[in-house]
Amino acid sequence: MLTTFACSCVRNGRILVAPVARLSLRRLTLTGTQDFSQHLTCRSVSSSASSRGAAPSDDPPDWESFGSLSADLSSRRSFKKTSPDLRDLPHLDGDPREEDEPRQAERRPRRRNTPYWYFLQCKKLIRENKLQEALDMFSRDMLQGERLQPEEFNYTVLMGGCGRAGQLQKAFKLYNDLKKRGLEASDATYTALFNACAESPSKPAGLQQALKLEQELRRKNYPLSTVTYHALLKAHAMTNHLQACLHTLREMLQSGHVVTQETFHYLLMGCLKEKKTGFRLALQVWRQMLRSGIIPDSHNYDLLLRTARDCGLGDPALASSVLLTTDCPSRGRGRRREAPASKALLDIDLLEKQLFLQPDPHSGSQQDTRHDSTDLIPVSTAGSVPPSVYVAESTAPNLLDVFEGKRSAVVSLGTVADASSRLALIGGAQGLLDKMATNGVNPGLRTLTLLADVAEPGAQSLQGLLKVAKQHRVKLDVGFFNSAIRRAARANDHEAAQSVLSVMRQRNVGVDVQTFGCLALACERQKDGLQLLNDMKEAGLRPNVHVFSALIGGAARRLDYVYLKTILQTMRNMEVWPNEVIIRQLEFAAQYPPDYNQYKSRNNYLVQIDGFRGYYQQWLRRMPAQSADGEKVEPRPEKDAAETKTEAVDELTEGRRNQRAAARRFYSRNPDKKSSSAQTLF
Repeated sequence: MLTTFACSCVRNGRILVAPVARLSLRRLTLTGTQDFSQHLTCRSVSSSASSRGAAPSDDPPDWESFGSLSADLSSRRSFKKTSPDLRDLPHLDGDPREEDEPRQAERRPRRRNTPYWYFLQCKKLIRENKLQEALDMFSRDMLQGERLQPEEFNYTVLMGGCGRAGQLQKAFKLYNDLKKRGLEASDATYTALFNACAESPSKPAGLQQALKLEQELRRKNYPLSTVTYHALLKAHAMTNHLQACLHTLREMLQSGHVVTQETFHYLLMGCLKEKKTGFRLALQVWRQMLRSGIIPDSHNYDLLLRTARDCGLGDPALASSVLLTTDCPSRGRGRRREAPASKALLDIDLLEKQLFLQPDPHSGSQQDTRHDSTDLIPVSTAGSVPPSVYVAESTAPNLLDVFEGKRSAVVSLGTVADASSRLALIGGAQGLLDKMATNGVNPGLRTLTLLADVAEPGAQSLQGLLKVAKQHRVKLDVGFFNSAIRRAARANDHEAAQSVLSVMRQRNVGVDVQTFGCLALACERQKDGLQLLNDMKEAGLRPNVHVFSALIGGAARRLDYVYLKTILQTMRNMEVWPNEVIIRQLEFAAQYPPDYNQYKSRNNYLVQIDGFRGYYQQWLRRMPAQSADGEKVEPRPEKDAAETKTEAVDELTEGRRNQRAAARRFYSRNPDKKSSSAQTLF
């Protein structure tokens, strides 16, 4: 009864007395063993039976189990409303919850890497020449993906890769980002930036950035290391600023750093940029290096050979007055082998004064009149060594002996004509190799290749270099033989070039397109050029534009227009498109000489020029050009008949206009050579 009374009170909203409520709860606890679902099922069955008119059951309802549902519901902590629409929503198209699933998957916590791990990965990619992938990993994965705070070494390794690749702007962009993040740059960072300035394709831009960075470091009073100073020297040397190299060297010595072989390596590199006087400057730097007690290494010898190959000596009188003076104290020579490199032995002021001396016009003219054909002038004394002693290359006068303080018979220098003469000033190939052996330096492949490009062409010099390579166990490659072929071809010695090619075949050294390009420099006759093209076809190589340019240059020097026409036909058949150099060569070959009158005199070399000029104009219209970057340019469209007729009447074809322009340029430079014969050109 108490239970029934409590349930009715709850349904009607009445208030229960506390003792009654306690008794009803105790009653529910004792009798609440039946399931409320069975009670509902019984009620539904009875109600359905009553609705059909069936007699009600005689069993009384189980009122004792009524109210047990409240105990089940009270144990639940949360309730969720649902409906048929909400249940069908995940199965409909365009559910927004499906779009959120990938985002939720991305937001899952991943394994976080460290900045040093990214440093190692970027370093590995840069070593594999994958700089762009390293930059993408740094910006996309590290900064944007994992949102890590980068360290100084992360930027430094990328700056070093950009510097070696010549990407100057990218390197300094990374440096600016480093400063914005409040990171402190190290010596390795500044070394990478100076190296980027040195390797930049644009030398003015590299020099400007190097000077700005150098001024910034001076404002900060940042002490540079020896490696950073060497990088700064390299930047000034590569950007053709030798005087800035000397100022940097002076600052380096004042900071207490010691000069090494690498220091003079960059000074010699700066001398290499001076094409007119670079060999004299390199010899002065070499003498100062020997006075400082530093023994040259293989890189120093290679740079000295490069200056002998590419640079001139300058004024002979000035070179004699500077290179043949003995102003070095004897104590420096006596301790050259014992004392280490020291800043006290390096006189920067004297070196700078001698490097930037201006030639004396009076002494230069007198010197040239006295010595106009010799390289080294020995002292001629009666009863002394006969002149035949200088025939041998190993006993020839050597400037390197003068720099070492040895007695020499050299009193002055004469005019130096070519690279082989400049090599003779330092003892020739054999004398230089002897110096290297004295200093304990073994010649490498690069040294022998430079000697093959500088020494006198011939079988004797080639055999000597092959012997040296065998002695030092140097494996010669195709580049060495290409240099020997190029040297013989420049001397117009076609037989010597062919002999080098036969040596390559005996040694089983494969040829490449560059080999035939060097051989083409010596093919001035038509049979030699056609044989070269046939040999390339048998070797399975296709001639490029450089091979045809060398052939056209040889034919143009001989004014062999039949040979030129054959070369142009071969280019058209092989679909090798001309570049700017070939067009310039052909334009020069298609012009009449300014002082030539074909109606008054006959030149056997110019008999075929009219036929070549007509064929060249047709060939030029049909052949597509090649741009500077090697891309093909579409051929010129054919002109209309009316336009061609108008040009024929006016006689102003493109070749005619080029001819008139060439004549005007010639007469503007030589106004005294105008004559009536030149009027026939117009």
